[in-house]
Amino acid sequence: MNWTRSDTIALARQSCTQCHGLGLRLSRGGRTEPCNCVLRAIFRACYARFRHCVEKEKYMSQVSLERVRGREGRFVWGRKDEEYIADFCLVSRRTLNDFEYKIFKYHFLLGGDWKLCCRKLGLDRGNFFHAVYRIEQKLGRVFRELKPYGLFPLDEYFYSTTRALETPSTAPRIPPQPASARRSLRPPLRQSAA
Repeated sequence: MNWTRSDTIALARQSCTQCHGLGLRLSRGGRTEPCNCVLRAIFRACYARFRHCVEKEKYMSQVSLERVRGREGRFVWGRKDEEYIADFCLVSRRTLNDFEYKIFKYHFLLGGDWKLCCRKLGLDRGNFFHAVYRIEQKLGRVFRELKPYGLFPLDEYFYSTTRALETPSTAPRIPPQPASARRSLRPPLRQSAA
């Protein structure tokens, strides 16, 4: 995925020592990649929306009708809040290894504080928080780069807006016609009744 500064600058921390608030940094290979503060911000935004969907009263859930892209242009019914909860949990489970998923489950899904999680997992405080930051970075990247539909940005997930599709450079271009070859459009005139 190609990350641009417009994707990252609003999420970057101004006090970040890696990106200095710009959101992008140079990798060892010389490519630009998102800073870890941006990836953690993406995860935290998705996690806040997950908590909102879980804590919302069930009678407030709405069914929505969405158009599915494709040749037929069909419509489908869906419950976006429940779908988001399921996607958040399933993507996290598929991405994390067993140890990371235990931390994720105890701390993020079950809401345990760091003391309880450290006692349950046999970790000290420093290693626990380093693992939490790594989990946030890993899931933040996955939530943004997930194909064909990512969990972030949230407005694209919940309100069915889509990014403009990138046109491949191999697509044939139709050259414009020269001015001499174009004819002006002349609508037929109604004849007057004489």
